Amino acid sequence: MAVPPGTAAPHTGALPASAPVSDTHTSVETSAGEPLAVVTARHPWRWAAAAVVLVLLAMAASALVTNPAWDWPTVGEYLFYPSILRAVAFTLQLTALGIVLGFVLGTVLALMRLSRNPLLSSVAWGYTWLFRSVPLILQLLFWYNLALLYKRISFGVPFGPSFFSVGTMDLIGPVTAAALGLALHQGAYAAEIVRSGFLSVDPGQLEAAAALGIPRRRQIFRILLPQAMRTIVPTAGNEIIGLVKGTSVVYIMALPELFYQAQVIYNRSGRVIALLLVAAIWYLALTTVLSVFQYYLERHYAKGATRHLTPAPLRRLRHALAAARRTP
Repeated sequence: MAVPPGTAAPHTGALPASAPVSDTHTSVETSAGEPLAVVTARHPWRWAAAAVVLVLLAMAASALVTNPAWDWPTVGEYLFYPSILRAVAFTLQLTALGIVLGFVLGTVLALMRLSRNPLLSSVAWGYTWLFRSVPLILQLLFWYNLALLYKRISFGVPFGPSFFSVGTMDLIGPVTAAALGLALHQGAYAAEIVRSGFLSVDPGQLEAAAALGIPRRRQIFRILLPQAMRTIVPTAGNEIIGLVKGTSVVYIMALPELFYQAQVIYNRSGRVIALLLVAAIWYLALTTVLSVFQYYLERHYAKGATRHLTPAPLRRLRHALAAARRTP
């Protein structure tokens, strides 16, 4: 657009064509043309804290490597010992049973708690109150000794004749008692996790969907669950990781899970610290895998809620390696 003579050119906010563009600026110009120095903020205490943490990490690594009492050769010997591997597999089996059964039960209890029926809501609240109040170790011992209360379990018409009965010891063995105790205990916590996820979704969205004639099933699976999972997944991941370590409680039932098997070996060999390290390394490995799975699951359900997802760690590592190769 041509500018009439004697008229100042309008200010567009753009840099003059001759002005150099640089990523690092040491000074800028004010509207009056005077240079204004840009001083980078300094954080000396931040660097001091980082230095202290680095020294502490170096001291911890040195203590782990140089102290022979850690007995690393014995750790390497027993890390993939056949009985230890079987114990890891049994720990995973107990965790899977507790999580699957617990969250199925927890989802049912959450729906009951949200029901407008006062009886269903009260029963779900009472179940959650009871199983969250009693320690897990007591629940396991109760199910393990259920035969002391009921010698036989009958199946038939409620308050009527029974068709057949089974001995309690035959029906509920140690493994069944452990899985039952873990699942019932986990169900109480899963109910609150699922309920909080459902409550985090604005009910106005479901009302709008109903007004548009969207079927109820589609409302649940397309509107309610994807948004509720953003709240459910982080807390559920925490519970799953906690249950992996919580399975060590079943050692009181003499079941061959990881911690119990480590105890058996170090009672026989006397290598207490080494076997405890073996158990700790396996727990670290299991929880790390679950944490990675939780991270990617959270990213999946964050789609649509976050405009720009942070690149995954592996992708950032690949980009860093590619940039390093391009650098001469």
